[in-house]
Amino acid sequence: MRRGWFLPIAAALGFSFLYAPIVSLVIFSFNESSLVTVWSGFSTKWYGALFSDPQLLGAAWLSLQIAAISASIALVLGTLAAVALVRFRRFRGRTLFSGMVSAPLVMPDVITGLSLLLLFVAMESVLGWPQGRGMLTIVIAHATFCTAYVCVVVQSRLGDFDRSLEEAAMDLGASPVRTFFDITLPIIAPALVSGWLLGFTLSLDDLVIASFVSGPGSSTLPMVIFSKVRLGVSPDVNALATIIIGIVALGVLAATIIQLRGKPKAQG
Repeated sequence: MRRGWFLPIAAALGFSFLYAPIVSLVIFSFNESSLVTVWSGFSTKWYGALFSDPQLLGAAWLSLQIAAISASIALVLGTLAAVALVRFRRFRGRTLFSGMVSAPLVMPDVITGLSLLLLFVAMESVLGWPQGRGMLTIVIAHATFCTAYVCVVVQSRLGDFDRSLEEAAMDLGASPVRTFFDITLPIIAPALVSGWLLGFTLSLDDLVIASFVSGPGSSTLPMVIFSKVRLGVSPDVNALATIIIGIVALGVLAATIIQLRGKPKAQG
């Protein structure tokens, strides 16, 4: 039976739509001209301009710090919330707790950012903390909505967890705490890593919420790039995006190699 051409053509068009702009961005990052739509020759001068731009480098370093801290906080809170929802099926306020954990998943970023801004302003006027808006408020805001995503990832893994392994460990004399760290934690470790990476990516990519809760001197990388793009795309932004794409590609390649090496070989 002859295979139809519709699906291959649709897939090719879909992938072209997704990846052609990325390929174009990488190519024009090596463009000698300052015009990002006119090719005038190969050059790496925009990478030199990037590494001599303190604004972009400072924003990138700040965004990496915020993303790492927010993802780590969200990992702890999201894991605790997932354990509570999976292991304790019935407790007072479970429905309310589940709804509050899942709310950031469906809440518009504008509403989340505005509500957190009003919260920080009210807390500063009543408690005197936090003093102004900056890195701390961005970390709190990002950890708030990243916790929901981590909870979903870990909750799905705990839902398929074989409780008999924990019961066997405790029958052999292990305490609940040791059972969690020796049995449960290693098994759900891939979900924890996935949740942390998801939280890190979401925090690094956020623009709307950070715009509400940031202050002077705490502009993240998406905020700086957005301010530059509004005045016209600069080639050094293409260079920065190319470096980020390369780091992500290397990370995906390394994870794929580790995953392939971890698979057991087929018996002959």
